[in-house]
Amino acid sequence: MPATTTFRISKHRRHVSMARQLTAKALADWGIAGELSDVVVLLVSELVTNAVRHCRVSYALVEVTLTLQEQDLRLEVSDPDRDRLPQLRDSAPDEEGGHGLALVDALAETWGYRQGPYTKCVWATFTLAENAVVPSAL
Repeated sequence: MPATTTFRISKHRRHVSMARQLTAKALADWGIAGELSDVVVLLVSELVTNAVRHCRVSYALVEVTLTLQEQDLRLEVSDPDRDRLPQLRDSAPDEEGGHGLALVDALAETWGYRQGPYTKCVWATFTLAENAVVPSAL
């Protein structure tokens, strides 16, 4: 049975740090630490920032879902602007923005997006190290 943590934050830049903190706590509760935890927290920050920046729905909530099943971890970030789809850009290194999805592409095992009836979800997957111990409660 997979373990899942879901939380919602207001679509405001000041709440991105809360998404990082809640993600780090969920990962720590599952015994996931080190480089994988750092990568997932970084990518949560990037994807939530993208949702906050690009979602055109006023007073929206951004939803973050983490799912751990056996040796696989899935990160999903959803917002209610289903028609504004993510685009991987080829940004210059000195550009201030536009690097978020490039980081996701480089650091996640796989990633993509899907449209729901009223939302879009950007997801990324990660594989735990073979010697990682998944808590038995999962």
